[in-house]
Amino acid sequence: MAGLDKETRDMVLDTLKKYAERKLTPDYLLELDHNDEFPHKVLEELYDPMQLGLHLIFIPEEYDGLGGGAYDIYRTSELMASIDLGIATGVLATFLGSDPIRVGATPEQKAKWMGMIAEEAMLMAYGATEPQAGSDLAAMQTKAVPVEEDGKVVGYKISGQKQWISNGAVADLYTILALAPGGPTWFVIEKGVDGFSTGKPEDKHGIRASNTAALFLEDVYAPVESLVGGIEGKGLAQAQAVFGYTRLMVGTFGLGAGWEALRRAIAYSHDRVQGGTTLDKKQGYTHKLIVPNAVRLEAARSYIEWVAERLDSGEPGLQTEGAVAKYMATEAGNQAADDAIQALGGYGYTKEYMVEKIKRDVRITTIYEGTSEIMEWTIARDRWQEHLKSRGAYYNDWAARLDAVQQHSPENGAGYAAMAMRALAVILERCRIDRLTRNQHVLFRLGELIAYVETAAIFSERVQSHPTEAIKLNVATRQALARIHGRDAALKVATDGLRWTIGAGQSDPNLANSLNLPGIYQAQAGLIDDMDFARDQLNKAF
Repeated sequence: MAGLDKETRDMVLDTLKKYAERKLTPDYLLELDHNDEFPHKVLEELYDPMQLGLHLIFIPEEYDGLGGGAYDIYRTSELMASIDLGIATGVLATFLGSDPIRVGATPEQKAKWMGMIAEEAMLMAYGATEPQAGSDLAAMQTKAVPVEEDGKVVGYKISGQKQWISNGAVADLYTILALAPGGPTWFVIEKGVDGFSTGKPEDKHGIRASNTAALFLEDVYAPVESLVGGIEGKGLAQAQAVFGYTRLMVGTFGLGAGWEALRRAIAYSHDRVQGGTTLDKKQGYTHKLIVPNAVRLEAARSYIEWVAERLDSGEPGLQTEGAVAKYMATEAGNQAADDAIQALGGYGYTKEYMVEKIKRDVRITTIYEGTSEIMEWTIARDRWQEHLKSRGAYYNDWAARLDAVQQHSPENGAGYAAMAMRALAVILERCRIDRLTRNQHVLFRLGELIAYVETAAIFSERVQSHPTEAIKLNVATRQALARIHGRDAALKVATDGLRWTIGAGQSDPNLANSLNLPGIYQAQAGLIDDMDFARDQLNKAF
């Protein structure tokens, strides 16, 4: 299993926490936000090996890094996002910018560039998105024209524009995706080369402590040695190879920012008296604005940890799982921050109480590194193929495995997740029979349902056997959260699935019974008791 040992990881996290307590105070972070200022000195200190050397986590040990794995970067990214998502984005941009090198470069290129990043603490930027291409990398227009000498390619002239690039105007090193004769190809470009310039920083809604700028390339010469991997046309495959990893990291940003907003709402509820008692005792407050957010965030955490462990074991791909993790965690984080503003009332709408800033910051996580809509499409497309290949058995087989978990540990909520799985299998099969996925909206809604069901399944499977070290909630509390999420997933699949299949013209008059809709409603018994217990435990923990 790749990654750091627990002692080293805890030391890194503790050092980062202490640095943030000293340097990244709320007043300072609000000042950065107000001034739309990129904190160069902070990034220098975070990367300084004598202080934190944060960038060394993602660099392999053979290139003088710490050799952290996906789990380590998840823990670090969550903590960074809970401190300030803008600064965290500046750090992630270096992780992201180095990914084409990590997965696609030759050994000699890795030794050169990863060594430079480690030794010189370089900031990096990932130049893929274009003004007219967005998430569709295949539609890019940046061109790389070969330069030949004596019939041999010695370099390329790159021309085009990149948009929305994190660290765009402050990076030392850039990975640029361009269309070469052989297809999309990554190149490594250093700052300051002729023909390369950056636009002014974007005036953004949130993450204002990060630098986001356009890149302009006008016949920028890139020697052939800067072509990542040495072979044209590998760029999209190299980008796809890291989506499971990079989207997981963005998901942790949603997780960290969402939990920070939720913590502030819980703390506020302890002191705010309304109608003779504090808000933390009132179901109208806790059962709408607190508990559901804790449920979704912790369901996303379980899935993130599951994917991180699989990546660290060397399992390739996981693009679909990375999409599920990003989708659930960022949507959950965005909702938690929005509800935190509501929870604080008028105070929440002011900058002083921070949740207003967190909400503006976390909103970007549902957009960058693939929008939530792209995630829904990715999830639905890939799992639809699994349903077809397995002749409808994919989720029914998973439900059978959940039955075994339910028999062994009924308090985990696996039975609810199994109900959700079987209902999902019915919906998918009905979509196949009636060809309902011809409707794009139906396909996208399937992506949402699949994300809810899979996170419910993983949460129930892992809540007892894989207790997380990342948050101070005991197993009984997380089991209650897993039961709530399992019920939510089953009800969402049955009701939303029924709605959209009927709306698209499904032909089965008995579909509601096939979904076990009465049983799913009956499974809601005990829901309020679980929410009461979760509320009490969250109040004790925070």
